[in-house]
Amino acid sequence: MSKVGKVRRTVQRSGSTLHYWLSGLEDGRLVTFTPGASMDHRMFDEQVPAVASAGYRVLTWDVRGHGQSKPIGENFHVSAVADDLFALMDLLGREKAVFVGQSFGGYVAQEALFRHPERVEAMALIGCTDITVLPSKLEYWALKLSPIMFRLWPDGNLRKQIAKNTAVKPEVRDYAYEATRMLSKKEFVAVWEAVASVLHEEPGHRIERPLLLTHGEYDRTGIVAKVAPEWAEREPDCRYEVIPGAGHNANQDNPAFFNRLLLDFLAQHAPV
Repeated sequence: MSKVGKVRRTVQRSGSTLHYWLSGLEDGRLVTFTPGASMDHRMFDEQVPAVASAGYRVLTWDVRGHGQSKPIGENFHVSAVADDLFALMDLLGREKAVFVGQSFGGYVAQEALFRHPERVEAMALIGCTDITVLPSKLEYWALKLSPIMFRLWPDGNLRKQIAKNTAVKPEVRDYAYEATRMLSKKEFVAVWEAVASVLHEEPGHRIERPLLLTHGEYDRTGIVAKVAPEWAEREPDCRYEVIPGAGHNANQDNPAFFNRLLLDFLAQHAPV
């Protein structure tokens, strides 16, 4: 097995040039990292060297419309982003991977598993909710109407508020502000419309794969922290952990704690 440094590649997909990065062992088990809405591949900078050094091949990428993957392309929605991720796996000749996703990236991972469970070895989620269970009517309609609110929100203040609500550490907030400014207002609203339409009720659905479910101690985004314990109880093979001292981007706020969790989870469920 040969080790590779971090290399960047691109591929054309449905009107967008996707940028993705590979690290670690060429023949190592594949671990994919998908960032949250308006974030980019850099949000996993603290995870990539740790996972690569443990003997895995690591894929990080900028979702269409985010970071360097421009333009946003055609028909932005969660299933299209999941198709993009499968396409990247196909380019690498990989049938299976461990899916790591933060917030929106967690929705992508769940949709990927729902559609093609045979391609998912295990899943680690940060700061997201179950896309197959509907919340209360009030919470549901708050989500459905949120794109209208964001469309009307003054752009400069919106970006600052996103950064403030994303993290605890000032440097992580600075990153979040920079990352979200890489999307136009039109792109941001398109992404949030995808978030608002991601839910599809599937009674009895279970994640029949090993699952690491996490969120930050101070994550106040939507109903993430509220519903996580009950979600964890539903799943047949779930480890649930709260990341201390962390907000929504918990893997950035407390990377040392999260990395220990992730590496332990990988060693147990997808050993090299």
